[in-house]
Amino acid sequence: MTTARTPRPGQQSSTRDNKFTNAGAAAGGFVGGMASGFVPPINVTVNNNKKTVPGARVHTESLLPAPEFTSPAQIRNYCNTLRAAAVSLSFEVAMGAEILKAVLATVPDPEGRMGGSKIRAFKVARKLQRSADELRNAAKLAAATYAQFAQEYEGELNAHRARGSRPQQPRMTWGQQ
Repeated sequence: MTTARTPRPGQQSSTRDNKFTNAGAAAGGFVGGMASGFVPPINVTVNNNKKTVPGARVHTESLLPAPEFTSPAQIRNYCNTLRAAAVSLSFEVAMGAEILKAVLATVPDPEGRMGGSKIRAFKVARKLQRSADELRNAAKLAAATYAQFAQEYEGELNAHRARGSRPQQPRMTWGQQ
């Protein structure tokens, strides 16, 4: 049970107003109640780049690993990562193209032509669909890059594999008789 307080001069005595004042203050978006005004939240982002090494490549937000091709494993990893990223992006872009086409088809044609809005939407979304097709093509070419590398440098790869995978020959130890 709430008790009624005596209002201050210039203040209403309604408990309903107090309830909303307290709710607004608790939410943090209102200062002093509903009638005082709205204060938007402020986010401050500070980027400190003073600790970087001069000439070093900062690449933290990349989808791909650093292009350091010093071993066949790094070449394979780069091509596989590129392929996977391109396939994933191609699906997202293709879905975006379909959504764009559906949204733009709802905009009425200014000339009132029958099916005009769908034709205009198709023309616009076709460009985005082509970019999805090119991303899919980039995925194919990334896989083909490693296949071509393996084919062109087969001799070097096989020489390394043969040398590294030889089993140890048992040695004759003449001291044990």
